[in-house]
Amino acid sequence: MRLPRRGMLHLTANAVTGAVTGAATLPLLPRLAAAQAWPSRPVRWVVGFAPAGGNDIVARLMGQWLSERTGQPFIVENKPGAATNIATEIVVNAAPDGYTILLVGVSAAINATLYDNLSFNFLRDIAPAAGIMGIPLFVATNPSVPARTLPEFIAYAKARPGKINMGSAGIGSAGHLAGELFNMMAGVHLVHVPYRGNGPALAALLGGEVEVVFPTPPSSIEFIRTGKLRGLATTGAARSEALPDMPTVGEFVPGFETSAWYGVGVPKATPDEIIDRIHKEVAAGLADARMKARFADLGGAPMPMTPAAFTRLIVDETEKWAKVIRGANLKPV
Repeated sequence: MRLPRRGMLHLTANAVTGAVTGAATLPLLPRLAAAQAWPSRPVRWVVGFAPAGGNDIVARLMGQWLSERTGQPFIVENKPGAATNIATEIVVNAAPDGYTILLVGVSAAINATLYDNLSFNFLRDIAPAAGIMGIPLFVATNPSVPARTLPEFIAYAKARPGKINMGSAGIGSAGHLAGELFNMMAGVHLVHVPYRGNGPALAALLGGEVEVVFPTPPSSIEFIRTGKLRGLATTGAARSEALPDMPTVGEFVPGFETSAWYGVGVPKATPDEIIDRIHKEVAAGLADARMKARFADLGGAPMPMTPAAFTRLIVDETEKWAKVIRGANLKPV
């Protein structure tokens, strides 16, 4: 029996719709499969600072947790130099498959204004995937500096303009810009001495090469606890739970507040499905009670952020530090 013409048209339309839908689904299937399988081999985690600094410590802490969870090693690769621009360029040019990731920090927001000849545009070429941790900095001095409190240090520095050396993890690092903001708001003139990471900067501070550093807590808190360095203040909006007796800079310099932060970035063309998988795995780590305790011990707090929220943070921080850089007329050496 022959079907009416209308029925034939109806069957033909259904067949066409099914074929089109199936064809549209095909390109998505490999991406979903890749995301579900990620990671199926070792992941290279590029860090723009030398070992032993806050960036390195956070990457290794999170990397170890991810390795244990996924069964694949997350290998931290330190590529210090050019205020993290070398590390960023490596990841920008890597395959967008989730197997080369970048530890993103405040330097990414600073460099956008500090450098005008970069081969990349961070927000154009790197996709923020997940926030990890937010953390204030410390104002740490060598015990040979006679000032024992922040007001005493400010008076000491004002009496010696241009004669007190301030070490940092490098030009454009969080500690460098915190020091420049301190110069502006406290009315002092600390001379910047850049190193290739917080580890080398703290070694210089411990050895008396420089008098003060604005380090991250993970890299410096044990030196302060043991008296090898003197912690004068924290740069956060509130006192650190890890060192509650340490005052904030803002208690003596009204309005002063700044913090460092860390997250994960990937090459821009990385499929959304893999970015979402990275975000979910990192978020699971941040929810782990052991990780929360470890972060608190280091003086920081988990910063779970979606890719969109982490992108907004970087945009806001870029605008904030642009004002400091232009106000202090900072230039890379």
